[in-house]
Amino acid sequence: MIQIKNSYEIEKMRESNRIVGILLQKMYEKVKPGVSTYELDKFADKYISSQGGKPAFKGYRIPGLKPFPGAICASVNEYVVHGIPSKKVILQEGDIIGIDVGVYKDGFYGDAARTYAVGEISDTAKKLMQVTQEALDRGIAQARAGARVGDISHAIGKFVASQGYYVADNLTGHGIGRQLHEEPSIPNIGRKGLGPRLKEGMTIAIEPMVNIGTNRVDEQGWVFKVADGSLSAHFENTILIRDGKAEILTLVKQKG
Repeated sequence: MIQIKNSYEIEKMRESNRIVGILLQKMYEKVKPGVSTYELDKFADKYISSQGGKPAFKGYRIPGLKPFPGAICASVNEYVVHGIPSKKVILQEGDIIGIDVGVYKDGFYGDAARTYAVGEISDTAKKLMQVTQEALDRGIAQARAGARVGDISHAIGKFVASQGYYVADNLTGHGIGRQLHEEPSIPNIGRKGLGPRLKEGMTIAIEPMVNIGTNRVDEQGWVFKVADGSLSAHFENTILIRDGKAEILTLVKQKG
């Protein structure tokens, strides 16, 4: 069932997502050559706790896998999503890293992701990141009361294909609120006019994951990797559906 949030619930959503947005902003200063994804994870865990929240991903369970061990998902280069933080993964000049963060506070979840450049990166990597960010922006632009989920999906998928890139297979956005993953699913490819109707008060996480070489991904436990080893980027925001332009709840309005 798709949940419509009331004003009290929306305020709680704003707070959990504010923490996510500020943390991801702080990560721009933390991501640099020589840093391990374990160090980034520990920083995130500490910051979330300092804000009265809990890392939403830490201990998250799906059937057949051990609980997710990290506060963040840290996915480097050809890894699409759900990369597990590790002392052995040391960022190198020229890498890109997707960092996905979830926060639980006062009964509600926040969720967003950014892809970061590690030092100076190639023009190829820069273009991939730009296209993925714009795909997210185009999807959000379609998200208003009265539209359908397929309008978001179509906007993302059509733009990605027009730029010669590929949407990662079977990885989607989602509703969010009292649960980290709620209905509806938000695919990154689809047809206009199809899917659930968007209503004012819905909160959803839109998250294009875009690959350079192929749409195919290999699933390795928690981790998804581009099948041909090419680069992948990931951008995500949690938004509130309104009668008009959506409100981006994970947009940083102040530094904290």
